[in-house]
Amino acid sequence: MEIILIQDIDKLGYKDDVVKVKNGYATNFLIPNGFAVHATDSAKKVHAENMKQRAHKEDKIKQSAMDIATKLESMKLVLGAKTSSTGKIFGSVNTIQLAEALSKQGLEIDRKKISIKEDSVKEIGSYTAIFKLHREVRVELPFEVVSE
Repeated sequence: MEIILIQDIDKLGYKDDVVKVKNGYATNFLIPNGFAVHATDSAKKVHAENMKQRAHKEDKIKQSAMDIATKLESMKLVLGAKTSSTGKIFGSVNTIQLAEALSKQGLEIDRKKISIKEDSVKEIGSYTAIFKLHREVRVELPFEVVSE
């Protein structure tokens, strides 16, 4: 079944993408929850017209994401965490702490756009964060966790 996504869905697509999914996934989850609509002929025409009108705005959004990406690439991020004598962190470092560290340096990035490449950050060391700023703009930023 073809559907038009109303919002970004991880591992499926971005807003305004036309994607094919299984019938049950669309009718039981995506459409009732307001994540997508049926891709009928009339809906596709309306979608195409909306995309034409929105193209200029998308270019501005992409350009601002590229500007943020260049700022991120030049940054060095160091996070402090309380640790034991063996170097294990009490708790773990997550995207909230990364977003707070970036806001202290003057960049406001939503924590939902940040993911950490490793499964969990529970020890002192170097790790990599992935920033999904736009559907075409992704930045990998190495960061270091040190003991406070």
